Amino acid sequence: MKQSIIHIALVVRDYDEAIDFFVRKLKFELIEDSYQPEQDKRWVVVRPPGSAENGGTTILLAKASKPEQVSFIGDQAGGRVFLFLNTDDFWRDYNRMVSDGIEFVRDPKEQDYGMVAVFKDLYGNLWDLLQLNEDHPLNKIS
Repeated sequence: MKQSIIHIALVVRDYDEAIDFFVRKLKFELIEDSYQPEQDKRWVVVRPPGSAENGGTTILLAKASKPEQVSFIGDQAGGRVFLFLNTDDFWRDYNRMVSDGIEFVRDPKEQDYGMVAVFKDLYGNLWDLLQLNEDHPLNKIS
């Protein structure tokens, strides 16, 4: 059996401001932005650069459409780190993100598994920017 998670939905306030952040600041690729008339919403999908080569998971930017969804914007994980962005060059991406105004809430730190720092997205969700060590089990998945 072979399965994979292809999308993770991230609740956002506005499609265009979310696209701007992910594409301009995080350098993600905009994969799809199409209008769904039957539901009067957009289907907006982004992914980190280079992730298509390994079948990486994409993020569906899902605009809050009900009052109960609005309260989860920026707090989908109850204040915990929610998403983990792995890179092949931690310092390149960390320095670029800092220069682009990304707010880091935990400074870079060497851990047993690799290098990591925590940043906020435009809504306040916490992310790990990390570079896993070469011998990390996730680097052995083909």
